[in-house]
Amino acid sequence: MRGDITVISGPTAVGKGTVVSALKLRCPDVWVSVSATTRSPRPLERDGVDYLFVSNTEFDHLVATDGLLEWAQVHGRDRYGTPVAPVEAAVAAGRRVILEIDLQGARQVKAKLPGVRSIFLEPPSWDVLVSRLEGRGTETSEQRNRRLSTARMELAAASEFDHVVVNEDLGDTVDALVGLLGLSHTHVTKVNP
Repeated sequence: MRGDITVISGPTAVGKGTVVSALKLRCPDVWVSVSATTRSPRPLERDGVDYLFVSNTEFDHLVATDGLLEWAQVHGRDRYGTPVAPVEAAVAAGRRVILEIDLQGARQVKAKLPGVRSIFLEPPSWDVLVSRLEGRGTETSEQRNRRLSTARMELAAASEFDHVVVNEDLGDTVDALVGLLGLSHTHVTKVNP
């Protein structure tokens, strides 16, 4: 599969979803893949928009039929993956494709598609990352501890990526991504504050 594909990854609670949503608002021409997951939806998450919420059986079928570009078991529990068919369709249509995925998935995509651009989002500090995770209020104490343990390992992998962007200020982070993706002003739409 060839095309303009960018992997955006980083540790849990770094703000990948928020950053990619803001990028999509500013640059509506980019196509963002929707990951499949076996975890339950968080409050306000919508099936088919935020994630494709699937059963373990459905996920097993996607794995068995090579229906996923990448997949991983994350935080020792839930599985996430990128369905391959929509990505292939977006590439065939000439779209700029964004894959917002975890570190394990990013490694798989980079192995399968060596020319893919990769960007690692990093928090300004460990304390900010912890604060963001706790501020979500969507995980139990045990889940937070498991995610923070994983985050320490994920942060150590930043050097595996083409670019590292510190996500301190949302606007600055999106500006950096627009620059790294080579999006011209004709692709950029102003977002009202």
